[in-house]
Amino acid sequence: MQNKIFSWDKYNQNPIVGILRGLNTEEVLQLIPSYIKSGFYTIEITMNSPEVAQTIATLAKEYPELNVGAGTVCTMQDLTKALEAGSQFIVTPIIDEEVIKHCVANKIPIFPGAYTPSEIYKAWSLGASAVKVFPATQLGIQYIKDVLAPLNEIKLLPTGGVSVDNIKSFFEAGAVGAGMASSLFDKKMIREGNYADLEKHFAKMKNEIKDFIKE
Repeated sequence: MQNKIFSWDKYNQNPIVGILRGLNTEEVLQLIPSYIKSGFYTIEITMNSPEVAQTIATLAKEYPELNVGAGTVCTMQDLTKALEAGSQFIVTPIIDEEVIKHCVANKIPIFPGAYTPSEIYKAWSLGASAVKVFPATQLGIQYIKDVLAPLNEIKLLPTGGVSVDNIKSFFEAGAVGAGMASSLFDKKMIREGNYADLEKHFAKMKNEIKDFIKE
């Protein structure tokens, strides 16, 4: 199966990567309509989720407007499984050169996880589409500014600890996007099936970065 090509246009309309971890296919499918309705187009399903291959394949087939990717990809075995399921982009928590080089050679967007300036530079030099700065909670907004001062060509995607309270500050610091898991997908709202409030929550998040969105 030829995977659909990642849409940078869709990504730029809302550069938040929503991260779903630990939900089965049915649970994911229940909340995706609200996600799209709120103007979100890029979704990451982590490899340590149940039914991950089925979830990715179903989303890729049923929601052509979505960028569907796999997260927590740590090995070539993970990568093969993710791509066979239909992943259009890959996210890793670490730097695995083989995984990054394979994606770059095959023009698959990849966002490798890095922490130190040396790791960030290495991931970028290997051909990363953007570098996932993880975990952003521990490093903070000033860290993004400090790294981008000398390394201003690098695209950074802070992940972990990004919330409605600080997301705008990350973008003001120079981030080109953000990865968001529990702070975006409110567990209580999802558990209760409260999709009306979830949509309001999504809309509030997008509104925080409206000045940075390229329509």
